[in-house]
Amino acid sequence: MSTQAESSAANTVKGKVVITCALTGSIHTPTMSPHLPITPDEIVAEAIKAAEAGAAVLHLHARDPETGKPDQSPDGFAKFLPRIKQATNAALNLTTGGSPFMTVEERVLPAATFKPEVASLNMGSMNFGLFHLAEKYETFKFDWEKPYLEGSRDLVFRNSFKDIEYVLSTCYENGTRFEFECYDISHLYNLAHFVDRGLVKPPFFVQSVFGLLGGIGTHPEDVQHMKRTADRLFGDAYRWSVLGAGSAQLRIAAQAASMGGNVRVGLEDSLWAGKGKLAESSADQVKMVRQIIEGLGLGVATPDEARQILSLKGGDKVAF
Repeated sequence: MSTQAESSAANTVKGKVVITCALTGSIHTPTMSPHLPITPDEIVAEAIKAAEAGAAVLHLHARDPETGKPDQSPDGFAKFLPRIKQATNAALNLTTGGSPFMTVEERVLPAATFKPEVASLNMGSMNFGLFHLAEKYETFKFDWEKPYLEGSRDLVFRNSFKDIEYVLSTCYENGTRFEFECYDISHLYNLAHFVDRGLVKPPFFVQSVFGLLGGIGTHPEDVQHMKRTADRLFGDAYRWSVLGAGSAQLRIAAQAASMGGNVRVGLEDSLWAGKGKLAESSADQVKMVRQIIEGLGLGVATPDEARQILSLKGGDKVAF
């Protein structure tokens, strides 16, 4: 399914692993860690440190700088996107997931406005449980945090076929490629549906997500099952990456890297840098996963090598 040019590009970076770093996300709240970046200055500083540590792709969300609440307004992203682009060569990946409490029209706005090299896209609707996290804290720094978490007890994170079509049609004409976030096996089949319809072009960047309540678990067999299914559906036309939530982050990254996959780390996915130790920066996790990758005899892809592997358009073709 892949073209000769794509195969040639992939061969020039054989054995290189793309590290994506997700800096802040919309799952964790400010009470959970003093190191979670909230303000534009903090997000920029974290992005630079992560890129210097070896992240080739930076996955970005915005936050209200006063309260830390997820902010999917283009204005929120405009406060840090140009600064990160000027300071690093990393490929920038904008969320279209935003927060599970937002509409698809809200969620796609930053990617539609700024035309990034990469945008994330959840490949199906799902229960998205964060309510169990609220039980770990007696008090919260901001009033919005506890209701936000507990509200997920009765929440379906909506990404219908119509929603997915809307995001694809809004962003593909801009040359943006997607990090297809697959939280379960059904999401791989949803992606295959869009491939069959010709709405998605190879190579597909498939991000398998493990350990979110409502999605697939973190057992090694779950990881293998995701990979086997993707191999059967997409052959050599996709690039596989994984993220493990919480304590499963590095274990799943190590398993996937040994299986030829790419990896994602960062404070969006886990707040930890070892058992009981809060990560002081997403860069801590990048350094840790880099040690694992290099310990396996593999190399870490530079941003330009990542662009080859993922067939990205280049940082000079974005709108920021």
